[in-house]
This record gives sequence, C-alpha cells and structure tokens, in this order.
Amino acid sequence: MAIGKITERIDAITGISDERRVAAPPCPRSVKIELTARCNFNCSFCATGYKLRDKRDMEWDFYVKLLKELKEAGVEEVGMFYLGESFILPWLPDAIKAAKDAGIEYVFLTTNGSLSTPEKVKDCMEAGLDSLKFSLNYSDEEQFKSIALVKGSMFHDLVANVKGAHKVREEGGYDCGLYGSYIAYDGDQGERMKAMVDELEPYMDEVYDLPLYSQADLVSVDEKDRGWDIRGGNPGRAGAMRSPMPCWSLFTEARVSYEGHLSACCFDHDGRFRMGDLNEVGFMEAWTSAGFQALRQAHLNGDVSETVCKDCVSYG
Repeated sequence: MAIGKITERIDAITGISDERRVAAPPCPRSVKIELTARCNFNCSFCATGYKLRDKRDMEWDFYVKLLKELKEAGVEEVGMFYLGESFILPWLPDAIKAAKDAGIEYVFLTTNGSLSTPEKVKDCMEAGLDSLKFSLNYSDEEQFKSIALVKGSMFHDLVANVKGAHKVREEGGYDCGLYGSYIAYDGDQGERMKAMVDELEPYMDEVYDLPLYSQADLVSVDEKDRGWDIRGGNPGRAGAMRSPMPCWSLFTEARVSYEGHLSACCFDHDGRFRMGDLNEVGFMEAWTSAGFQALRQAHLNGDVSETVCKDCVSYG
C-alpha cells in the first residue's frame, strides 16, 4: 500500500499559493461535504452543542448532483464530513462509493471514533475510502467525560475502533490511510496524551496535534476560564501554523452544509458565512460570488473589521 503522510496533504491545502491570493481564485482542490449535521458528542470546545441551527442530513439526490458538479469544476479531494459525525449515517459507504464513481480522486473522512466499528469501517474501505482520521482529543476516560460530555464507556469504544480499523485494513489489504489528531488545549496536553498516543500510534500511519480554534469566536466561556490556549482563525495544524489572515479556508477549500449552502468558514455553526445556496446557483458561481470576493479581498487587504470574520480573526 502506498500510504502518504496526511500532514503533507494538510499543508498543501492550508498554504495559499500566489495564484490563489486573489478575490476570485481557481476551483478549490478540496471540498468538505456535510452529509449530516448530527453528532453524538457534545464537546465543550465545539459550538455544535449550542444548537444554533437545525441538525439534519443531506438529501441524496442533491449530493449526487453536487458530486457531478464538483468533478466537472476540477475538485480533486472530497471530505465526507463538515460539522457532524458521518458514521451516524447507514448510507455512508454508499456516499463514498458515489464519490469514487463520480471520479473524485481522493475521498477522506474524520470521525470521533465512537461509532466507527470494524464492520462499518470495512464497508467504507470497500467503497473506496482513501483516508480515515480519528479525533483523539482526550487523554483518558476522565478527560473524555469532562470534554465530550458523554458517557465514559464511549472513550473505550474509540480506542477499540482505532485498533479494529487497522485490523480491517491489514486483513483486507485496503489502500486507506489511518491517522489521528488531537487538540493541544494547553502546554501540558501533549504530555497528557503521551500514553494514549503510544498505545495507538502503532495502529495509525501518522498522529499530529492541532491548536484549539476559537470557532468563529463561538468557543465557550468555560474553555476560556480553563486557561486554554485558544487561537483565532484557522491556523491549520500545530506543526505548520498559518497566519489567521488571510485565512486559507477562504481560498483553498470549500465546505457545503447539509442543506446545500457554500460556506466560507470551517466553523459556520450559525450560517453567518454562507456564500451561496447551491440549490439555486452553481458551485463555481457561489465560489466566485460578489460576497465571497469581497470577503477574500478584505483578508488580502489585511482588514476584516467590517466583515463577518472580525471577531474570529481578531480573537485575543
């Protein structure tokens, strides 16, 4: 199996090339599709638990139509997630297969791991999944319960499912990368995570850490009171931090919500960052819409004080 480093792919997306540093950049290489907005966790660091919008699933016919349009536009990579947990869906393998059948070169998925049983993972790998990443944001059961805010037994499900995914891949010979990431809430989290990473690293191709994002300034008061190191914008992974302005997510990657809205933000929990309704306009029309161009130009000018990004980028 020719498994590459996920950090190289991440860095290729989070870096803004010169040709993309314009108000109307070329078609993005990568698009994340919100197959579902539902999640079975209620993580304190994530605004999904604030219930700022309805949580439903994407319509299949719209999804298939979207895939065709993305391929024709030149999209190379498609993520089977955005703000929800896609393993909730019984038709997740069908969605992966449809993406591969549409000609998408690379199909990836991030999961909280609690529902990704070996049986489900096998179905996804058989469907053509190229990358599966587990969010390992908890050092042990106690930290898991205090942050994920669900029953502690689910932490052990996550650990077992990581190991199970590796077994499925090795026994089936599937060409699917297995990765892990964790949030460095503060300067000590890396040390707290050491035992868990040491246990799970043999079952994954790469593990890396992420900063704690402000999530468009929606991060909770509780997280601020904990003294955690919260970063504005989306600076990417901790090992290759990007400037919060211009924010790479406006220029190199697109996100489509379950109801069909193109969003300018990785953390659009309340619809503030909608740049076009893909039920009514084409993908590239929304990607180069006047509103999106104006927002990008503000980032390029270094002044987002009059935009929806003002609170996130200036988070201090």
